[in-house]
Amino acid sequence: QVMLVESGGGLVQAGGSLRLSCAASGRTSISYIMAWFGQTPGMESEFVCAISASGGNTRYAGSGEGRFTLSIDNAKNTVSLQMNSLQLEVTTVYYCAADTASRWYPSNRREDYAYWGHGTQVTVSS
Repeated sequence: QVMLVESGGGLVQAGGSLRLSCAASGRTSISYIMAWFGQTPGMESEFVCAISASGGNTRYAGSGEGRFTLSIDNAKNTVSLQMNSLQLEVTTVYYCAADTASRWYPSNRREDYAYWGHGTQVTVSS
């Protein structure tokens, strides 16, 4: 069992930056692919980005390419998402997720992630 706790969400003006973190606890001796998904109430969740356990492979949705940077600190069991040049459409709840499967490339499918955090709200104002 793995517990994931997100932090770092909040209110930011359009064009600003925000850094989200996800701390893992529990069975952290196993390596996981970590990802972020965004979900607005009543809408389908959307893949944001993912990173391999080693940090060597990252995957970004098109909207975050070039503006978002995902990193992993295995010593601290933490994954961080730096979001720059934030736009109004990224206002949503961001969820951290962990994939226990051995994949050479991070998945962008929600169903591949077995563990989820409770989410952190990001609101971008004009």
